[in-house]
Amino acid sequence: MEVRALQVKATEIRMELLKMIHRAKTGHTGGSLSNTDILTALYYRIMTIDPLRPKAAERDRFVLSKGHSVESLWAILADRGFFPKEELTTFSQFGTKLIGHPNNKVPGIEMNTGALGHGLSVAVGIALAAKRDGKSYRAFCLMGDGEQAEGSVWEAAMAGAHYKLDNLVGIIDRNRLQISGTNEEVMGLDPLEDKWAAFGWNVVSIDGNDMKALVEAFETGPAASGKPTLIMANTVKGKGVSFAENAPHWHHHVPNDEELKQALAELTAKLELYSQEGQVS
Repeated sequence: MEVRALQVKATEIRMELLKMIHRAKTGHTGGSLSNTDILTALYYRIMTIDPLRPKAAERDRFVLSKGHSVESLWAILADRGFFPKEELTTFSQFGTKLIGHPNNKVPGIEMNTGALGHGLSVAVGIALAAKRDGKSYRAFCLMGDGEQAEGSVWEAAMAGAHYKLDNLVGIIDRNRLQISGTNEEVMGLDPLEDKWAAFGWNVVSIDGNDMKALVEAFETGPAASGKPTLIMANTVKGKGVSFAENAPHWHHHVPNDEELKQALAELTAKLELYSQEGQVS
């Protein structure tokens, strides 16, 4: 997909995940909205994947370490054809496979996640296995910024650099908010880019809600030979919904009927704007 088509798709995914959360009356709204652009770039442009062959040996592997923000991933996997879209209506319902965290009983999910700090360690193992087996697939791991307070993240960071895993891409959804406040209030992280660089990673810092910047970072950033790459994706929590943006209580807030109506109206207006811009160009 080209950048404009990716922007349109990300907007549609935001609309879908909001309806999922509203229907289920549970979900992690703010973080799913902030990471939607990242996942859209990966699943519609960057990663080598095949919905008809979800276990293909040559596939790229993705690990959602910030597993609580799964709604955008469910919507994308359904849209890509890993499972029927109708199943999205079962999100967080009794007996569903589409639970509130990634579930590897669902095609397209590599591992169950949710306990923060575990995903990058597994991604390091995946990338190391590819190196030792002489395979070309890559490992991508999306983490939260609050998750950086977990010591296991830094053990994995050290290992990734030690083994020179240039087939490994870590991504941080740097929205600067977590469930109990700002990152700096809860556990200060700055200077986060410098810390990752000091651990031996190639660090690329971008606007993580800018689709063009995301595509460029994913396509050129991991070219550093002998080093894993860390994409510092500076995002806005609640991105795309004006009254949810940078609002800490939207971490786990479920939109009511009126909020859903307003959010969908804003996103529909965005789609109409994209359409008009496309006609002009």
